[in-house]
Amino acid sequence: MSLEPLFNYIVYEILYLFVILTMSACIPTGTPTPTPPLTLTWEENFNTLDASRWSKIPRGTAGWQKHMSDYDSLYVIRDGKLVLKGIKNTVLPADAAPYLTGGVYTKDKVAFGLGRLEIRAKLNAAKGAWPAFWLLAQGRPYPQGGEIDIMERLNSDNFVYQTVHSTYTINLGIKDNPKNYGTAAINPNAYNTYAVEKYADKVVFYVNGTKTFTYPKIQTTQPDQFPYADGDHYLLLDMQLGGSWVGTVDGNQLPVEMEIDWVKFYKF
Repeated sequence: MSLEPLFNYIVYEILYLFVILTMSACIPTGTPTPTPPLTLTWEENFNTLDASRWSKIPRGTAGWQKHMSDYDSLYVIRDGKLVLKGIKNTVLPADAAPYLTGGVYTKDKVAFGLGRLEIRAKLNAAKGAWPAFWLLAQGRPYPQGGEIDIMERLNSDNFVYQTVHSTYTINLGIKDNPKNYGTAAINPNAYNTYAVEKYADKVVFYVNGTKTFTYPKIQTTQPDQFPYADGDHYLLLDMQLGGSWVGTVDGNQLPVEMEIDWVKFYKF
């Protein structure tokens, strides 16, 4: 009796079993990639502007900072929200700035390490308005310590920019390896929640719970490609007006407001 038919049958069964096992391994299990557990370690609900946490951003020479003012009416606590304003300067005759803007930061008071930072806010529109939520390195020089722009919105756009900056992107001008920014749609007439997660090897951005952009750490001989995990960062929340990026301001559309409901930080 020939053993060839039996041999072929055994080979066929082995190959069939191999195919089944291979296909099974490729089927998604439905289990997402695990993320670090989140622990809420810091929260701001703006029942007041707590001076132990926040300072008013002073005026500076940078384009975003040239209209900053400590004028009290630019900072309003209303219904448990921090309202930051941009106005025409008709109130401070000794100040030559044509516009005044309000902004606060946690510099030298509160800094954030690895974890998830969330901000819920409504951005009201005006031509030349440039509200922003962003992070700068605590105790380290710029741009070596890195900058993380959680949200920048221009004029009345229905989307925001989310960007990272560093020596690698600014001094060396490397903005496409990897790409250093993304855009994300928002509901321009409502509150949106903006978030960033800072890991040892990547920075991940979100809008309204949807992942929008990731900037990874890569292997490179160039300096400061990924300084974001090398130390803590402080938070800036500010209304800005005018500049080469956003364009000219239409004073007839002022005042303009940014309403911030809350800020939360979850430590990994």
